[in-house]
Amino acid sequence: MVYYNNIGRGGKELIKILSDTCCDLPEDIIEEYDIDILPIVVLKGEKEYLDRVTIDAVDVYNGMRNGEVYKTAQIPPSTFQKKFEEYAKNNESCIYLAFSSGLSGTYQTSVIVLEGIKEQYPDFDMDIIDTKAASVGFGLIVLEAAKLAKEGKSKEEILKAINFYKENVEHIVYVDNIEYFYRGGRVSRTQSVVGGLLNIKPIIEMKDGKLVPFDKVRGKNNGYKKLLDTMAERGKAADFTKQVIGINHADDINGALKLKELIEERFGAKEFVINIIGATIGAHVGPGTLSVFFLRENYE
Repeated sequence: MVYYNNIGRGGKELIKILSDTCCDLPEDIIEEYDIDILPIVVLKGEKEYLDRVTIDAVDVYNGMRNGEVYKTAQIPPSTFQKKFEEYAKNNESCIYLAFSSGLSGTYQTSVIVLEGIKEQYPDFDMDIIDTKAASVGFGLIVLEAAKLAKEGKSKEEILKAINFYKENVEHIVYVDNIEYFYRGGRVSRTQSVVGGLLNIKPIIEMKDGKLVPFDKVRGKNNGYKKLLDTMAERGKAADFTKQVIGINHADDINGALKLKELIEERFGAKEFVINIIGATIGAHVGPGTLSVFFLRENYE
């Protein structure tokens, strides 16, 4: 199916989906569903980069392995101003799905910019959603919205699905090297040293829009087991054979493929979105991280 000027089959106007690079969706999905992606800013010292534009995740991971420290900054107001005005001038109906407000000021900035845009274009039809999600967990929400938009669903139908996904998507993250948490100020030097000596790996979840530790394991194999056991526990009401499972990795594709195989064997899952963790999240969790994302209940 080909769409032109945001008009779908039968001449029906489609809802335009916008998001940012923190959704970590693969490029082929972004292109297939015509999702407009805005880049988050990545900082190395005094130099600024645009995630997935002037820096990619592998560059960041290689730098981190060599002792480089990266930080991130929200999307500048000027970027939102230019993008929103473009759609306002064309009188397009849009939904902007934002990275969790618990991890970035991007959502708040987009809301402020939209208020200014509406002073000039009062009829501009845009909704901004704080997904409270990150990486491919965020990506699953964006993907569902984009699928429904491409099918020509109404904005109300799309927003209903988004809200369900927001409330039900789980993020379970295995951090392979606690040293990167120390560099980012998330654990003390003592915790980092002891964790390294004992081969302790933090397990993180998304809670109220923030990534927080909820368990720890010793060794990678126990990490795989914890991810799957948590899926089983939190997905009791779900049918994993009928939903898209998200997997991401911080420059460890073999680990991601092993995790996929384990999930297929245990739960019979058939459809996956697998991608590298982008520079924005990767700058905080470091190389070797693996995550799984799923819905606690299937969306009907």
